[in-house]
Amino acid sequence: MASATNERITRDDLERKFRSLQGTVEETGQKAYPYVLAAGAIAVVAIAAVGFVLGNRRGKKARTVVEIRRV
Repeated sequence: MASATNERITRDDLERKFRSLQGTVEETGQKAYPYVLAAGAIAVVAIAAVGFVLGNRRGKKARTVVEIRRV
């Protein structure tokens, strides 16, 4: 936003603003961390379950049946 007056923006002004933004970002990140961790755990379990189901299905398709009869 442009200022109505012709004041110059100093390095201190920029640093102050960036530090306040950084604090906000870190605070938000700390609040979101448990949700991200839970979502990651759920994703890993889901991928493992899909892999298990697909591997189990493939094993049933390629299974050889050998029948032994006594004469």
